[in-house]
Amino acid sequence: MEELAHTIISAERVVLLLLLIALLVSIVAKRFRLPYTVGLVIIGLILTFFSDKTLEISPELIMGLLVPPLIFEASFHIRIDDLRRDFGLIMLLAIPGVIMTTLLVGGAIQWGTGMAISTALVFGALIAATDPVAVVALFKQLGVPKRLQILLEGESLFNDGTAIVMFGLMLDIALKGSFVLNESLIDFVRVAGGGVFVGVILGLLTSQAIRRINDPLVETTITTILAFGAYILAEDLHVSGVLAVVMAGIVSGNIGPRGMSPTTRIVVNNFWEYGAFLANSLIFLIIGLTTDLQVLLDNWQAIGVAILAILGVRAISIYGFSLFGKDIPLKWKHVLYWGGLRGAIVLALALSIPTNFPERERLLAMAFGVVLFTLLVQGFSMDALVKKLELVKRTESQIEYERRHARYISNRSAFEHLENMSKQGLLSAHIWSQMKAIFQKRELFLIGALQEVLSKNPSVEIEELDTARQEALRVQRSAIGRLFRDGMISEDIHEELISEVDQALTEEHVNWSQLLQMGSGEKSKITKMMVVMIQEDDFESALKGLSSAGFGVDRLPSTGGFLSQHNVTLLIGIPENREADIVPVLEKNCKKRIKYIRTPLEGAFLPFSRPVPVEVGGATIFTFEIEAYHEF
Repeated sequence: MEELAHTIISAERVVLLLLLIALLVSIVAKRFRLPYTVGLVIIGLILTFFSDKTLEISPELIMGLLVPPLIFEASFHIRIDDLRRDFGLIMLLAIPGVIMTTLLVGGAIQWGTGMAISTALVFGALIAATDPVAVVALFKQLGVPKRLQILLEGESLFNDGTAIVMFGLMLDIALKGSFVLNESLIDFVRVAGGGVFVGVILGLLTSQAIRRINDPLVETTITTILAFGAYILAEDLHVSGVLAVVMAGIVSGNIGPRGMSPTTRIVVNNFWEYGAFLANSLIFLIIGLTTDLQVLLDNWQAIGVAILAILGVRAISIYGFSLFGKDIPLKWKHVLYWGGLRGAIVLALALSIPTNFPERERLLAMAFGVVLFTLLVQGFSMDALVKKLELVKRTESQIEYERRHARYISNRSAFEHLENMSKQGLLSAHIWSQMKAIFQKRELFLIGALQEVLSKNPSVEIEELDTARQEALRVQRSAIGRLFRDGMISEDIHEELISEVDQALTEEHVNWSQLLQMGSGEKSKITKMMVVMIQEDDFESALKGLSSAGFGVDRLPSTGGFLSQHNVTLLIGIPENREADIVPVLEKNCKKRIKYIRTPLEGAFLPFSRPVPVEVGGATIFTFEIEAYHEF
């Protein structure tokens, strides 16, 4: 027992040291706007020069402890509606794409290095799994289109599972020295399908349990058991643990939150965001710490061949299979191609190769070399690529607002600094009285300049209103917590008020036109209601247009759609004599466009058929009289 306790304390010290390093890297990376995960790998590599000990990491530790929270957090936050739009393309990249990568990379490695084809195919399988964690984090920071994020992250989630299954098959074939097509196909379907089945069943069961419980800590614990339990149970049943976690996350993430209170949703989301941060930090540090640079230098030719093979096959996969996607812009294809990073899964699979396997050290060197290249070269340059392709477009009004707002803040900061100097006697009253008038006059001018931008651009105003509202709600939540801790309110009142604030925090949209009218005391009487069905792509622009025109808008739950083109249903309150004003706003913001779709028949039986162009867009409107209108 004493030896076990000593081992646990030693492990605790190592983990705490790694977390401290990750914390410092995170702060520095944010300060200099560098990719956080890339910084961790670099620090890990640097630390190897100051240690004479080789860090040995068990692949079971990575796969069983660090991978599940990463995969579960990502899949838990993917909405099925978002995934459905490009599910066909994601599956093409995740299944045929992985198989093609395994075979083509394996063939290229055999041709370029002279390695046995069975060994080369093992490498092709272990390197097929993409890990775009660094890229997705950058996407969220820059505000890249959500659909592009879903494409890259969805591919990664599903190809992780299929790549692990392929790796197991290729390794088994290499060890046995024989290949039977029928048996391999059956094993592939059994392992992959079994993982999906386990994940779906566990996800449904836990979602039902969550619906019957109303305790944030208990519900968070249930999701924790689900994430790790799905992996362990699937592996015990000899099916894909990774695919089980993926499906458990998707099912529970789309069904479970319906039965959660707003407070529980916030607690669960924060918990898994933190869990993913911890797992990411440890994994990328481990990649740096376990890399032997001398071994990489000794095998630089084989690593070079592997990198070229990966880049070439990735190009064939992305630019080839994306032809079957629905109107994927060429710029997006470039990002998907360059975003095919490798990471934790590749590391774990490479380390799991048996010690007596032929050319194991060479395979490890190639795997680590490819991982380092994708993280340090592709990951580091992704920011520049996204900006070069202009995927994140800011309007002139947004740029001008930022410019004027920065001038206002800098002027205000200078004013407050000189005022403090005057109070402390470091600046004479005579000089401060002169300077004060200058800064106050400039402040009035800058306030007017800001108001001018906001009045001409309602979308910018709404964005700032949303930010201010979120900040105000967080402060209110903190104040309620202090009142409870100080014993000034009871636990029941605390839970009631916190639930109200959390409900407001989780709302997707606030009807600013109505709230501002209430605040100014100029409330118009609502005489009619209008139901408007528009295309999902028009939602943001229509919402901003209607809100800036002074109409109250609420989004209703809607699952409708025309040939897989998703609709959004809006409920609009119409003030007296303003019905005619709505149509011009909708005409301006709901554009007709050509969509490339597949008919239900083709989607079911001909997945490789070419898309059919159909014109969609505009709005369907229903107006009805109301007897009374009340706000709650």
